Amino acid sequence: MNDQLTKRFDKLDEEQLPIANNQLHGGKHFAGLYAGEHVAATEFVIGATFVVLGASTRDILFGLLIGNILAVLSWTFLTAPIAVQTRLSLYTYLNKIAGSTMTKLYNWANVIIFTVISAAMITVSSSAVRFFFNIPAQLDWYSTNLWFILIVVGVGIVVVLVAIYGFNTVADFSSICAPWLFALFVAGALALLPALSHSVLGTTTISSWKEFLQIGDQSIWKGVPNTGDAGIGLWEVIGFAWAANTITHVGLIDMAILRYAKKASYGLYSSFGMLFGHYIAWIAAGIMGAGAGVLLGQPVVELDPGDVAYYALGASGFVIVIVAGWTTANANLYRAGLAAQAIFYHHSRRRTTLVVGIFTVIIACFPFVFTKMLPMLTYAGLIVVPVGAIVFAEHFIFPKIGLTRYWGYYKKLVTSRPAVFSWGAGLVLGFGLNALQIMSFYYLFIPTWIFTLILYTFLARRYGAAEDYTHEKAEEVQLQADIVAYQEEKAKRKVPRQKDTSMFSRLLAYASVACLLVILALSVNVMLASPDMEIYNVNKAMFHQYGFYCTIGYFVFAYWNLQRKKTLNKAI
Repeated sequence: MNDQLTKRFDKLDEEQLPIANNQLHGGKHFAGLYAGEHVAATEFVIGATFVVLGASTRDILFGLLIGNILAVLSWTFLTAPIAVQTRLSLYTYLNKIAGSTMTKLYNWANVIIFTVISAAMITVSSSAVRFFFNIPAQLDWYSTNLWFILIVVGVGIVVVLVAIYGFNTVADFSSICAPWLFALFVAGALALLPALSHSVLGTTTISSWKEFLQIGDQSIWKGVPNTGDAGIGLWEVIGFAWAANTITHVGLIDMAILRYAKKASYGLYSSFGMLFGHYIAWIAAGIMGAGAGVLLGQPVVELDPGDVAYYALGASGFVIVIVAGWTTANANLYRAGLAAQAIFYHHSRRRTTLVVGIFTVIIACFPFVFTKMLPMLTYAGLIVVPVGAIVFAEHFIFPKIGLTRYWGYYKKLVTSRPAVFSWGAGLVLGFGLNALQIMSFYYLFIPTWIFTLILYTFLARRYGAAEDYTHEKAEEVQLQADIVAYQEEKAKRKVPRQKDTSMFSRLLAYASVACLLVILALSVNVMLASPDMEIYNVNKAMFHQYGFYCTIGYFVFAYWNLQRKKTLNKAI
């Protein structure tokens, strides 16, 4: 390898370089990644929120399907092409086209967004722990119980410490959670459908699709909230399902994930998170919330995730809320810490994560962070959507209209005024439209994105994007060629990862899958083999008991297998 290239690139952080070809992944990797990322504790909150907001059954079934398909298409046609063509994260790309000032502002936005999401997940986990201390559900914007605050602080301390010292262990643990979370969401819904059926039809058995729709209309998604006002309709349901993850697709944060994809079409693998995750999990969470309300004789609005999970899944419900909230909180707190460290680069990631974690725990003491999760996710997306529009314009629009991509980088701008002003103007427009209530806030990201794209293109032309950069472009081409040569030579010395193909590893995998199948089988037995409430209660108790045993078994087998694979690669 050329010594000059080695010295030049070895001193750079890998984040500053495009992903090397030997680090790319196939479709299976992204299917698992998106399934794990989008079956989480937030699904309990969002699924029940649709019930509270008064959506109808048909609007939920069709609206969520359409909205989640639109989200998949956004990943496929917006995020993935830019990620695959540049092999850069959004942070690196943004710094290249807009300068360090814009990047610093963007990192501040991410610190705030991920801190609030992490705080909400800590509160969700605490809603399960409170059961052990007989503390009532906390549903006001502030906590009404000192002991609950102490629980939040205790859970928060664990989350912060793990994010600082043991994030890799949690990330490994999170990777095996997705199949179990999905199985328990489905199982919990199946186990509570007989109770809902009995409350509507007078019988615990559901014999047709028509009866399911009747149960949905009368006891789950009634079309009107408990206040008696008009409920949200089809367009609102579609809008939220599409807008819920604008921060990652239209906002382009998932460039960090999809830069590892071999093809841009791998954006379609986000469907494993949207359809198997959001679509099914939100519907299942709605059923569980309504079912728990029937068993307790309370409306869903008076229940928290701990209530819902316990009455649907028994002891496994405690585990699913704690684990799902914990792993989601850790991932988002880690992101917030990284964003803060990028701002305060003289301090270590551990120190910035600790400081951010303190603020996270304080926010988590106020339960509004999870009760208002649905609008908060929409507003978070609205904050970063203008940035996505700026990057999209620079990458796709500029070359087609005679402007130069990376013009700010070629001019060595520290602050790109067109980028900063366009982002600010986009925020004013988006939140201004919301204040005027001109349109549903679920769709505010669309005019905001279009407006920012047009404004940035206009301003960039005025500030230098139309100038001639022939010399700088030639240097950029040579730079990318040097990077490829450096990475190819470096890849030759890297030992490839080994797969554990032993019989014992396969047996562990089969055992973990068998545990999930037993959980699902027990829930199907509750739904189909409960002719009356007496037998239903017996079957449900059996499901709760043996389902918990299978939950323990699943994690033992799956984590054991995961550790074996890690040990194999460490030994190479």
